[in-house]
Order: sequence, then C-alpha cells, then structure tokens
Amino acid sequence: MSQELDLQTSADAAPARTTWSDLRDSVRGTRHDYTSGSIERAIFLLAVPMVLEMVMESLFAVSDVFWVGRLGPDAVATVGLTESMMIIVYTLAVGLSIAVSATVARRIGEKNPDGAARAAVQGIAMAALVSGTLAAIGAAYAPALLRVMGASPEVLSTGARFTRVMLGGSSTAFLLFIINGAFRGAGDAAVSMRVLWLSNAINIVLGPILIFGVGPFPRMGVTGAAVATTIGRGIGVLFALSRLARGSGHLAVGRRHVVLDPALMARMIRMSGSGTFQVLVGSMSWIGLVRIMAGFGSVAMAGYTIAIRIILFALLPAWGLGNAAATMVGQSLGAKNPDRAEKSVWTAAKLNVAFLGSMGVLFLIFARVIVSAFTKDAGVADVATFGLRTVAAGFPLFAFGMVLTQAFNGAGDTWTPTKINLGVFWLFEIPFAWILAGQTGVGYRAIFIAVLAAYAVLAGVSSVLFRRGSWKLKHV
Repeated sequence: MSQELDLQTSADAAPARTTWSDLRDSVRGTRHDYTSGSIERAIFLLAVPMVLEMVMESLFAVSDVFWVGRLGPDAVATVGLTESMMIIVYTLAVGLSIAVSATVARRIGEKNPDGAARAAVQGIAMAALVSGTLAAIGAAYAPALLRVMGASPEVLSTGARFTRVMLGGSSTAFLLFIINGAFRGAGDAAVSMRVLWLSNAINIVLGPILIFGVGPFPRMGVTGAAVATTIGRGIGVLFALSRLARGSGHLAVGRRHVVLDPALMARMIRMSGSGTFQVLVGSMSWIGLVRIMAGFGSVAMAGYTIAIRIILFALLPAWGLGNAAATMVGQSLGAKNPDRAEKSVWTAAKLNVAFLGSMGVLFLIFARVIVSAFTKDAGVADVATFGLRTVAAGFPLFAFGMVLTQAFNGAGDTWTPTKINLGVFWLFEIPFAWILAGQTGVGYRAIFIAVLAAYAVLAGVSSVLFRRGSWKLKHV
C-alpha cells in the first residue's frame, strides 16, 4: 500500500506534459526512450527538430538562388548544372548515411550505446575516404564536367570556378550527411538540427557578402556562393565532431570506439551499396531531367532551377517526418516491437500528407508572386511558375510515398525502395518526360508533368509493398 502511495505521489508531482513543453524538449534535446510510450509524442519529439533542420536547409537553398538570381540566367543555370553534378556526391553520402542511421538506431533500440558509437566511427572513416577522392576528381575536371552536362559557352565562362569550388569542397557536405545520420539514428535529432542551423546560417550570411563584395570582401560573383557554402559546411563538420566527442545524449564516441572494425564496415558497405544505388537511381533521374531541360536553353534551365529550389523549400521539411519514421522503425525493431514500428509509419505518413498538402495549396495559389521574388525575367518566371504549380499538385502523393520508402530504409531494407525508385523514376518518369518533350508540342512543360505523374506512381507502389510487411524481418 505504501509503495502504491509513493508511486501516486511521484505521478502527481511530475509536471503535466503540454504541447509547449514537448516542443521545448524536442528543440532543446532530451533523453527519451522511443521504443515505449506514446507513438504520437515520440514522433513529435523526433520530427520537430528534424523538420526545423530541413527548414533551415530550405532557407539556404532559396537564399542561395535568390542572390545568384541577381547575376542573371547564366549564373542561375550554372548553379543548376553544378547541383545536378553534386547530386552524385549527395547520393553516395545519403546511401552511406542510411546504413549508419539504421545501424545506430538498431543498436540504440537494443540498449547497446557502445555498438552505436562504433557504427558511427566506421561510417565517418568510410565517408572521409570516399569524399576525399570525389573532391579531388571534381576539382580537377570541373570545366569538362560542365561541358558534358550541356553548359553553353556563356555558362562555362561564368561558372567554371563556382563548379570547381563546389566539387572540391564537397567532402564537407558528405561528412555532414554521415555524422547527422548517426545523430538522427540515435534519436539525438536536436543536435543534428543545431549542426545544420550553424552551417546554413553561416552560408546565408556569408553568401551575399562574397557574391557582391560587401565591405572589405572582394566581389566574387557566383563563385562567392560556392566559397560561402564550403566555409559554412566546414564549420558545421567541426562542430558536429566536437558534439560527438562530448556526447550528444544517446550517442557518445570515446577513444575506445575509434578503432576500425572491418567486419562491421563490410556489413555497412553492403547495406550502403543498395542504399546508394537506391538514391543514385532517384538522383540520376533528376540529372536526366536536367539534361532534357537544358535542350530548351538558358531561360528554361533558369526557370527550372528556380522552381526546383522553391519546391525543395517545401520538400526538405517533409523529409524530417520521413526521417522520424525511419528512426522509430529502426529503434522499434531493435526492441523487438514490429507493431509499434508499423503504427509509427502510418502516423507519420498522415502528418506528412497534411503538412505537404497545405504547402501545395499555397504554391498553387501564390506561385506567380513567389517566383517574382527570384527573377524579373518574364520568360524565366513563366517556366518557374508553371513548374511550381504542376509539381505542387502532387505534393500529398509524394509526402505519402516518401515516408513509406524512408520506413524501409529505417528497417535496413534498402533494396525495396531501390526497386521502387528504379521502376518509378527510370522506367517511367524519364521515358515519359522524353516522349512528351520530343514527340509532342508540350515542350519544357513535359519535365514538370512527368514529375507529377511519378509522384502518383510512387505513392501507389510504395503503399502496396509496405503492406506486405517483409521489412519487419530484416536483420541489421
């Protein structure tokens, strides 16, 4: 009886949870067991910092193209073509981060923090080796790569140095993906958020200063945007490593963990191989679309670049909910609770459809007004406005499909979303865009229409495969 009274007294003494207190805890970062208790609260605590992290990434993407847009269509086209090449770097980084995040999440779910720390170290070591090689190749062959992407002589003249700096500094982006993937897998989403906030805040402030030469800084034009980005990401990496060494809450790397583990590396490489191929399939489809769009000239390419950057402003925060679902799946499976994993995914999917659907409505109504903030060129504005409205119509479909594919990754089942991406983006989206663009009078509009159609197919296919439940049996 006395024990029962003590428990009741403790419960009465505990402060009542409110939305505000949960919001404060999620942003501040708090130790929480995501394998038990309310699913809605767990997703909230994970998703808020992940969404805010991606909001800052979105602000950077929009800010970057806003200032570069003041330099003219050739500068914007340079950014678009270079970003399409950076997609390869991002693809490899995301592929490895999927393996790191899933492995760390599974170990945390098993209550094995040392195993989680060892997994983080192996991921960082592999990232340093791969990204350093890519950066050296990119810096050396930047102009040639621009020519391969179909850049005009004007774009080559304007943007070769921008591309060289971006590709040469790409190791910073790669490492950010991996370290933040480890934080998210551990459930330390608030730390990952702070890392990207710091990195992108520096980018946003430094970008216009170096582009236009404010104060004592030289006017670097479009190259200034690349320099600002590289500096911001570099400082972000240093901060992330310092937090990893000090301990981020659930994840802390000590000297005893800094030992290469070939067996663990091999397992993560196998998982990241399919994860990388998965993201590569999706990412390369964007390069294919860019190549088709480049055939319609710099105006169409500039409009496409602006539209995609604005679209990313909405899509990146939505990835926060997808990442939250992936963490919940990994940790729940580690705790031997597949039913909780499945319920978490459906909850996150509903929230994401509501969020991204709302953004889609705003973009449909205010597309012309939004685009006018980025360009005064009527032709560029027409392309961007059409693209923004068309793709926004498919936002709810993408929101639903994206959460489900992220859930597969959280379970360590990277092959299923790989097959989905291959079928949806390569066997359907690109051929559909090419036929519409070349065989009908649709012109550049074909690219945006194909993206909308692909979102619909993604939602349908991912739903069917997720319901089969084979992902629950995956071992990591």
